[in-house]
Amino acid sequence: MKLLLISNSTNAGEEYLRYPLPEIGRFLAGIHEIAFVPYAAVTFSYADYEKKVQARFDELGIRVRSVHRAKDPAAMIRTAEAVCVGGGNTFALARKMQQQGLMKAILGRIRAGVPYVGWSAGSNVCCPTISTTNDMPIVQPESFRAIGAVRFQINPHYLDANPAGHAGETREQRILEYIEANPRRWVVGLREGCMLRLEQGRMELIGSRPMRVFRKGVETFEVEPGGDLSFLL
Repeated sequence: MKLLLISNSTNAGEEYLRYPLPEIGRFLAGIHEIAFVPYAAVTFSYADYEKKVQARFDELGIRVRSVHRAKDPAAMIRTAEAVCVGGGNTFALARKMQQQGLMKAILGRIRAGVPYVGWSAGSNVCCPTISTTNDMPIVQPESFRAIGAVRFQINPHYLDANPAGHAGETREQRILEYIEANPRRWVVGLREGCMLRLEQGRMELIGSRPMRVFRKGVETFEVEPGGDLSFLL
């Protein structure tokens, strides 16, 4: 499998996809065209999302073809050189992907060695379920089941503390609730500016910050970039 799972598309004060673009370029070296899944977009159109991603991928010389334009989106996935899934609302994304049979089609391509790039919601749907998303369930998907290319859950945009003046649960407390209900599942809190790359059976944390790791019965710990992640595989 070849996976590049990015926590967030944009760091504060930067242009869209600016920080991960060099790594995306290295990961997609030799790729000329990607199939793009824009279904996490809610307050703007799929066409606008395609245009936004194309503007950045122009710098890599890669053509972006959005599946929303295809008569048979799953068939487009099954012939794609690479697949990219953008961020936005994870529930809206999962619902549309399930309706169009994209989860199964993408998993088949991943297993065939086709590169997959996702950011934010696009990383979350690569997990067994979407249960560790941060998003509001604005629509109801068929289920929480996702692509399942990896065996662990990702919490993108992981934050260590709540905003000042907010007395609600922290992100860590919410994840502890999840592992209490799902004791056999690892969860990684992927901080902004970081990504996970899986190639040739080896997974690497890329970025300048550690990721936080959770599992029922295991004391929560952190893994630095370059650390051993084999336990997640």
